[in-house]
Amino acid sequence: MKHKGLLIVISGFSGAGKGTLMKKLLHDYEQYALSISMTTRAPREGEEHGREYFFATKEQFEDKIKQSGFIEYAQYCGNYYGTPKDYVEEQLEAGKDVILEIEIQGAMKVKEKFPDAILLFVMPPSIAVLHQRLVGRGTETESVIMERLMRANEEAVGIEEYDYIVINDDLETCVKELHELLVRTHEEVDAQYHPNKFAELIENIREELSGLVKGEK
Repeated sequence: MKHKGLLIVISGFSGAGKGTLMKKLLHDYEQYALSISMTTRAPREGEEHGREYFFATKEQFEDKIKQSGFIEYAQYCGNYYGTPKDYVEEQLEAGKDVILEIEIQGAMKVKEKFPDAILLFVMPPSIAVLHQRLVGRGTETESVIMERLMRANEEAVGIEEYDYIVINDDLETCVKELHELLVRTHEEVDAQYHPNKFAELIENIREELSGLVKGEK
């Protein structure tokens, strides 16, 4: 008898490496399905419609809202992002663990509708590393990077609402630890990666972000 899959919500600061982490997880393990979000932001170089995102106009997105076609949706840095619900429900019933890569506002909405959903927050080892990764993309201006760091400063307030924290330092190690954590979560609650275990790191990152934001104002 096939068991219903887990609904897994992955969030994290922009530049924390969520996308790379998810691609590696899906490449290495067959039990996961990545839910494809819809967005009104423009595609980045190399992105394809229906692969990284379903790209839509503001009008198309708002029409889907009226049709109750999203599990959740939110606005982030001037664009809409949302999770179409049909694909998610089909994959869960097929026994797949479905991963939603969404920001903190959406994660809280999912948790309200699906109390059994597992919420994971991906963090960099430091804000210096986060800034370096954002700059390394080469796709955004310094002002946009600063906007993302200011947004991260706001998001840092809600980290304790997540079930688990994952530190994305070494990709191979992080993917292996994340998979092992999710396998155990099917059977029992695992406290090893609970936010309480990372209280000092979370506080340090908050202080670094706050310092950056104050310096910008």
